[in-house]
Amino acid sequence: MTTNVRIIAALLALLLFWALGASLYTVGEMQQALVVRLGAPVDLVKSPGLNLKVPLIDSVFFYDTRLLTLAPPSEQVILGDQKRLEVETYARYRITDPLLFYKSVRTIDQANAQLTQLLSSSLRRELGQVMLKSLLSDQRPAIVQRIQNEVLDKAKPLGLEIAEVRFHRADLPFETSQAIYDRMKSERQREAKELRAQGFEWAQQIQAKAERERAVLISDAQRQSKITRGEADAKANQIFAQAFGRDPQFYKFYRTLQTYRQALADTAPTLVLSPDTAFLKDFKFGPAGHGKP
Repeated sequence: MTTNVRIIAALLALLLFWALGASLYTVGEMQQALVVRLGAPVDLVKSPGLNLKVPLIDSVFFYDTRLLTLAPPSEQVILGDQKRLEVETYARYRITDPLLFYKSVRTIDQANAQLTQLLSSSLRRELGQVMLKSLLSDQRPAIVQRIQNEVLDKAKPLGLEIAEVRFHRADLPFETSQAIYDRMKSERQREAKELRAQGFEWAQQIQAKAERERAVLISDAQRQSKITRGEADAKANQIFAQAFGRDPQFYKFYRTLQTYRQALADTAPTLVLSPDTAFLKDFKFGPAGHGKP
């Protein structure tokens, strides 16, 4: 009998400890708790500390009071000018009404899924009315603010408050970027070919002009040299004529020396001639000789 009593007492003690543990729950500094009894919310605890609940009947749902971050995957959006843009956004929100939050979505995962849909629809609706150049100008903050206001209004029935909506990244899709890059590359190559062709044409023009100026300069120089040579020859002939008039014998001797110089300048060091040749007459008898001495 004593053993049975001990067993029953031990079981009662264990049951008491379990009931005590199941009746207590702790709310943290950055938490708020919603107590639900048999599916119906009965209490909202916002103050941190130790609290009681009915075991097996009450369920406690804890919600964070801090800002939560939503980072949905990137998606392609068609802009108002029919250009595709790959946009990656993020949002920061907090749970302001746990009771409404529990009735509408219950869990954070469901809330993130609902917010992702709301953000996507608002993003597509707003960006579908703007041009790409607007996103690259000072109008971008106003566009983002309109998206945030729309999501804020739609999130209020979920017990959520949207604190911030921002673009994390907004780029052209890879295929579009590659096509633009290829188009820019071909355009630059075409411009380079045009510049090379233009440079080659200019080089040909400059070279032709230089050749023409060179030919003109050479022609002028040759003409001037011929004129100068002609004038010099005329002057020399005039001097020769005057010398011939004054002393024909000396003129004849001078012309003979010129003949010697021109004839002997183009020959080898050795010249073979007959001793009685007329070419050597002045060498043998002098300028006034008329036979052998």
